[in-house]
Amino acid sequence: MSRTPLSQRRLTYAEVGATAGALPPGYDHLERRCTLGTGEHVFRRAVADLMHWDMHRRAGIEVAPETPDAATGVRVSLRWGGRLLHLDAPCEVIYVVDDDRRRGFAYGTLDGHPERGEERFCVEWGADDAVVLSVIAFSRPALWWNRVTAPVGRRIQRHVTARYLEALTESRDV
Repeated sequence: MSRTPLSQRRLTYAEVGATAGALPPGYDHLERRCTLGTGEHVFRRAVADLMHWDMHRRAGIEVAPETPDAATGVRVSLRWGGRLLHLDAPCEVIYVVDDDRRRGFAYGTLDGHPERGEERFCVEWGADDAVVLSVIAFSRPALWWNRVTAPVGRRIQRHVTARYLEALTESRDV
């Protein structure tokens, strides 16, 4: 991992905020949705777990305990893997979604992340009472070794996304 402090790292892509609309060309796109349950209790629990980074932790992503709740400008260093072999993924929260029945955030990659791009997590409480988590991302390899192993990187991203969906689905029963 880079020795540059998290606070001094720069975003690694130009299309900042693009997960709020049409995803940009030239990237791999990922879109997944999962129904978490129904009702206000499920919505509030899922939003709390998302905004406090508990979804990430339950999915096997290490997030430092002192990391502030997700808010625009918050920087987070995510780590996936074991002690000897792991990936560090520094990110910055780009924007927050904070509507009555839609909440979440998007973060973008910072220098040192193996990918370039952005990922948005949003919990929606629909008129039909269903609570749905959506994950939308665009990314491409940032580091030379990641370009060589791009198919593995895409597989890892799909795996981690599935773990995110499982983590919030399980949280409704906690």
